[in-house]
Amino acid sequence: MSAVEINKDTWLKWFESMLLMRKFEEKTGQLYGQQKIRGFCHLYIGQEAVVAGAISAMQKGDSMITTYRDHAHALALGVSADSIMAEMYGKATGCSKGKGGSMHMFSKEHNFYGGHAIVGGQIPLGAGVAFAEKYKGTDNVNICYMGDGAVRQGALNETFNMAMLWKLPVVFVCENNGYAMGTSVQRTTNMTDIYKIGLGFDMPCAPVDGMDPVAVHNAMDEAIQRARKGEGPTFLEMRTYRYRGHSMSDPAKYRTKEELEDYKAKDPVELARETILKEKYADEAWIEEVEAKVKATVDQAVKFAEESPWPEASELYKDVYMTENYPYVMD
Repeated sequence: MSAVEINKDTWLKWFESMLLMRKFEEKTGQLYGQQKIRGFCHLYIGQEAVVAGAISAMQKGDSMITTYRDHAHALALGVSADSIMAEMYGKATGCSKGKGGSMHMFSKEHNFYGGHAIVGGQIPLGAGVAFAEKYKGTDNVNICYMGDGAVRQGALNETFNMAMLWKLPVVFVCENNGYAMGTSVQRTTNMTDIYKIGLGFDMPCAPVDGMDPVAVHNAMDEAIQRARKGEGPTFLEMRTYRYRGHSMSDPAKYRTKEELEDYKAKDPVELARETILKEKYADEAWIEEVEAKVKATVDQAVKFAEESPWPEASELYKDVYMTENYPYVMD
């Protein structure tokens, strides 16, 4: 049973949050097609419940670190849509000053530690953030996300071992959307139940329906409370699905239309909409009001990004080294 109650307000927040993620990502896809956004770009459409259900189980001070599919995580943590869109445009007003783009978003203010393009590179970093919290004596917990491809990295094994040995306050979350780029889980491992990797370290682990925010919330809440009490990490396999390709350049021809439609029938945004109406938490007028609010937020983000300035050339050498006037930087 969740220590954080799921009620009317929870469902209303989930719907608005997931709808913002969805509409923001759809607009991002359109802008990428118009070449307003360049470089690599990975959309989160379909996976929204994995983040929404986690946020409702977190407390102020907790943090997140994730992969390059990071726009929704930043939005859910409260990073403004304006600064996220500006970042993808490469503008100076972006949350990483236009230097990170789609894959390297960061916000110290919101305890969002990225946005990491190296596959699995964030796994030891998430444990490092948790180590820092334990060292400082806080009760904060880090949520460390990874994809199903990243669990094949050797760094995961080293990190899991240390995290258990030191009982670090971290929740490892595998967002298993079925494909590491275009390679299915079945083609990469004999053990398709990814959560069982935790068993080798005596780490509590479990599979979770990643299309259902309630299931995500309850599993995350239990894991977070365990970590907060000093009992160490948990490994959760969120079984979810992305409706788009791995990145904007991926036509996703490796899967069937039937498979895609099966998952769209479990759409987390529609689940929230239906639950709200069925339970009479709100009416159609409220739904329409939220839809209009979200559209306005996304439209404003695009306007902000379009009108924002590019970074100055002098920014090139800033934020590279901690020491100002680092002696080995030369013109």
